[in-house]
Amino acid sequence: MTDRQRLGFFTRVLDETTAAERYRLAIEQIRTAEALGFDTAWVAQHHFHEFEGGLPSPFVLLAHAAAQTSRIVLGTSIVTLPLETPLRVAEDAAVLFLLSGGRFELGVGSGGTPSSFPPFGHDPKDRPTIYARHFAQLVSALRGDVLTSDGGHLYPAAPALLDTLWQATFSAQGAAYIGASGLGLMLSKTQAHTAGSGFSALADTQRELVDAYRAALPEAIAPRVFGSRNLVVVDDQATADRLADRGIERSLPTVKALGIEVPSGATREELRALFDLHVGTPERIVEELAQDHVLASATDIVFQTHPIDPPHDLLLRSLELIATDVAPALGWAAAHTEETHV
Repeated sequence: MTDRQRLGFFTRVLDETTAAERYRLAIEQIRTAEALGFDTAWVAQHHFHEFEGGLPSPFVLLAHAAAQTSRIVLGTSIVTLPLETPLRVAEDAAVLFLLSGGRFELGVGSGGTPSSFPPFGHDPKDRPTIYARHFAQLVSALRGDVLTSDGGHLYPAAPALLDTLWQATFSAQGAAYIGASGLGLMLSKTQAHTAGSGFSALADTQRELVDAYRAALPEAIAPRVFGSRNLVVVDDQATADRLADRGIERSLPTVKALGIEVPSGATREELRALFDLHVGTPERIVEELAQDHVLASATDIVFQTHPIDPPHDLLLRSLELIATDVAPALGWAAAHTEETHV
């Protein structure tokens, strides 16, 4: 890990319960992460599909989280910008930035399930064009450009949001554009693997993106690279095997959609590596993650439990083991810790 790399927790808000309980548990998880010393907490936006992501309104949930925390940085990974009015995104982000005392970072992307686009009046084939237009409007508003015929600007103003703005991409061309813009690069754990094998495959694929981003980044701007990985840390191997099988079963539809070939007769360990499912005891996880050269050079390492999505108590225990055993073994040191009970 890099010097003072930020450690993050990413919840997809997918606990197997009602929507109201999902949101309550997500807040508890974020509060626990803060108490354990995590630097950041992230949520994703998804529309309509409750088993893909349980949160269509990330600003609302993060405002609630901000009121119940004091230190942890809160962020979106991502807001699906083509489905949003960009000026409203800027306004909501600016208000949340102020309410949280500056503890909010905005991540945006063009992603989203294709079937979510028509209800918003868009053809999913137009996603790149819509995203480019909306992103330009978002940046203009955050920058403080005049927006109305009578000289109106974004209110409240939040120019500091531009300094921490993140963009997500799956391509080296997109990464180079993000670097040239001086923004932060968000890498996704769901990226199809096109190089390498085993637990290095995802990192080998993403290395091309990181290199393109860094090469295009202006010299005066420090790189910001967000590396996300699936991770569940447990106390015993039997629990790890049970959760790994759960993650493998839930991963199959996604990896097939991404065009990743699944060998017939593959073992549990081979499938874990193919699907990049890091689930195991602390010692085993440290050994696996130590091989990940993208995480080692990222400025932000962010762990999520999807698609395993373990029960709430196991998730809280995983956060504790990450903070006390796994991350420190990889070079991370907490900036702050508080007494907590998990």
